[in-house]
Amino acid sequence: MTFLAELERTASAVEHRLGEHLAAGPTSPGGTELAEAMRYAALGGGKRLRPFLLIQSARLFGVDEAHALDAACALECVHCYSLVHDDLPAMDDDAVRRGRPTLHVAFDEATAILAGDALLTLAFEILSAPATHPDAAIRAELVLMLAKEAGWRGMALGQALDLSATHRHFSPEDTVTMQTLKTGALFRFACEAGAVLGRADSPGRAALVAYAAAFGQAFQLADDLLDAQGDAEAVGKAVAKDADRGKATLVALLGVTGARARLAGLVAQAEDALEPFGGKAATLIDAARFVAKRRA
Repeated sequence: MTFLAELERTASAVEHRLGEHLAAGPTSPGGTELAEAMRYAALGGGKRLRPFLLIQSARLFGVDEAHALDAACALECVHCYSLVHDDLPAMDDDAVRRGRPTLHVAFDEATAILAGDALLTLAFEILSAPATHPDAAIRAELVLMLAKEAGWRGMALGQALDLSATHRHFSPEDTVTMQTLKTGALFRFACEAGAVLGRADSPGRAALVAYAAAFGQAFQLADDLLDAQGDAEAVGKAVAKDADRGKATLVALLGVTGARARLAGLVAQAEDALEPFGGKAATLIDAARFVAKRRA
């Protein structure tokens, strides 16, 4: 199976399982609208790249996809919540996401805030349930990891720094720090969670963390290049936003040529980090190459 076929197959499996988690919503009128908004945010689009990395990382240690799927869905709930809140007028004020109206446009701003809140808490409901893993210690470790990566020392802090970049100078080092938190945190959780599910030893876990660090930076740099040079219809959202808003990006700081050279170096770093796994890591290597070349 080709990489793209495997990515699509995994996305379909995640979509199906997410749909199951979101099927049994409340029956009261207000609850029904909230559940509908949550499904709008979480279903029907996206590459499911973070769940894919979690599942593939777990597979390195012999964990079957079925035993990693709920943890992957919990991660995707956090990612979808972050997109809903990121699109809000008080944040990036975006009207299009994945080729369709953003949640606050399709519903309203209050419903979007609540749907994001509910997806975030659903993630921990899923992650702490016995179906995710029979060992309570493993579940507790995953909950702690996701809370740290998504919270005030991780993704939320990264978003705060990103917003602050519009009114203060960011060096390349500042920009990398911000992006490592905002974008890299969930990629780090994806890879490290796979290691936790597989009860990996310390070297194996460290190798995946190093891979995730390079992967996250590569993903964000490729995203910034798409914003600078991409086609809005192909990307599925507005482009050329970062420059208009004065946001800190490495494309703005290094130029397109410098950014592409840095991107190639990050992909090489990601590949090098996986060397201890040999051929078993081929799909994760393909994932790093894929994000560097993506056009959408």
